[in-house]
Amino acid sequence: MFESSPISLYIHIPWCLKKCGYCDFYSYVSQETIPEKKYIENLLKDFEKDLKLIKNKKINTIFIGGGTPSLLKQKSVNNLINGIKERYLVCKNAEITIEANPKTIECQRFIHYKKSGINRFSLGVQTFNTNLLKKIERTYTSSECISCIKKLKTINNNINLDLMYGLPDQDLESSLTDLKYAIKYNPSHISWYQLTIEPNTIFYSKKLNIANDDIIFQMFSKGDQLLKKSGYQKYEISSYSKLNYQCKHNLNYWSFGDYIGIGCGAHGKISQKNGKILRTYKNKNLKDYLHGNYLRSMNIISKQDLAFEYFMNTFRLYKPVSKRHFQEKTNLNENYIEKKIQMAIKRGFLIDELNYWNTTKKGKFFLNSLLKIFLR
Repeated sequence: MFESSPISLYIHIPWCLKKCGYCDFYSYVSQETIPEKKYIENLLKDFEKDLKLIKNKKINTIFIGGGTPSLLKQKSVNNLINGIKERYLVCKNAEITIEANPKTIECQRFIHYKKSGINRFSLGVQTFNTNLLKKIERTYTSSECISCIKKLKTINNNINLDLMYGLPDQDLESSLTDLKYAIKYNPSHISWYQLTIEPNTIFYSKKLNIANDDIIFQMFSKGDQLLKKSGYQKYEISSYSKLNYQCKHNLNYWSFGDYIGIGCGAHGKISQKNGKILRTYKNKNLKDYLHGNYLRSMNIISKQDLAFEYFMNTFRLYKPVSKRHFQEKTNLNENYIEKKIQMAIKRGFLIDELNYWNTTKKGKFFLNSLLKIFLR
């Protein structure tokens, strides 16, 4: 007997042809043959071990991320999807996403991915400006982006385009031109987010010519207006979709739902019957992983960290946060965080309503400052 509450599955493919200077995701650069067959075999064994953690929950979404999953051959993707379905119940209408680079050699595989069960494609375009693509160390051109999008549109309706603003040497006009190109091809979903330079990236130690905060804010606000005017609904900090094309997988994350993660460096979150929440972290060492050493660590989220983890996800959404939902998902009483809620209200980040907390416009714009209030 399966429970009504679904669960998501994240699958990490760790390889890239090149590590971009701004990227802080876990990945291996490989110019050699990728051990696809062996990795898929181990992914499925990793999956089998996690099944004991998710008893009686159907898989509602699958997301294949990376790295660059579109480096995988059609046979590998087919074996992976079929292997998951053979081992556990996946909902008939499950959303199955794969991340892909808009590079010609990779987009030739898309029609085969579709046959394997992939029904949502997320293209990491970042910008349509070839010069800017070079500056952020992407491995394709603007013409390849456009060609890839056109090809994909003939295969599948559910397409996300990832775009960034605030790139090195990018001005306001260039950032809006990117959006106009994206809108022209009418994808079902657009992710529009600011480039952030993390400390553990190559770009962190470089002197980059990035626009000042005023220009960045104009990129954000004018881009936001353009997307909404073009029929895209904003439902999360950086996510815009056409009607009924929200990303179900990410919505589960942002609603503090449960998921398992398989593959090098993947992590999961599973609620226990005793009200505790379990975090799993998978081995980042590829050699160890391929020898069957999948789990790096497993721990219970402490009571002191639960509110922060919950709000870190739910405050991203453009809808009120239900107090009842907070209690159900964290097993915490509202009084436990009352002082921090009042602090957020005093700073103009939150509005306290009868059954909900609502983030203000200021709270959304200064989300990191809002979240810091809930850190232990």
